[in-house]
Amino acid sequence: MKRRTLDLLFSIGGLGLAVLLLVVGVVLTTNANFANRYVHDQLAAQHISFTPADKLSDEEKKADCLREYAGKPLTTGKQAECYANEYIGLHLKSIGGGKTYADLGAPQTALREQVAQAEQAKAANLADLQKQLADVTAQRETVFKGETLRGLLLTSYGFSEFGRKAEQGALAMYLGAALLLLLSVAGLVHAFRTPASATFAAPEKERVTA
Repeated sequence: MKRRTLDLLFSIGGLGLAVLLLVVGVVLTTNANFANRYVHDQLAAQHISFTPADKLSDEEKKADCLREYAGKPLTTGKQAECYANEYIGLHLKSIGGGKTYADLGAPQTALREQVAQAEQAKAANLADLQKQLADVTAQRETVFKGETLRGLLLTSYGFSEFGRKAEQGALAMYLGAALLLLLSVAGLVHAFRTPASATFAAPEKERVTA
């Protein structure tokens, strides 16, 4: 095969791959921009702000991110992760002895049965049981709201991570496209500098013996 032909084939193929990587990079960049913009707009609409530094409790001050974002509005995925895990998560542990919404279901059900029985028997401890039931119900409702908000914030964080990965992928595509473009240009230059008669890996002619 002619060396010039081989150079042209590889160069044209490299240019085609460079264009393909560039297109993929543009698509990933578009997706990344959408994810970042969507997360920002949705979080900003909630008007959530971090507690100012001078109002953080001793427990809250132990979280580096709460000190870093103190007093700032919550608008990014990383901030959402911090608020969900370090702020909401911390306060949920102080409610109901750290029990989850599901965990508080059993004692709530048990107290309901006890209240019903006490009402039928007109027991003297009815008021106390009703207060315990009201406390557990309030705790469970608070935990449910907290866990729901925490889950939504972590979903926003996860969505923002897809955007970050897309940005990294786009950068890799752009670098790959640039490298292939340089190699293809070098191949084209080499092709036009190579004599048209030059061959690649041509078999040597057999020597004629006397």
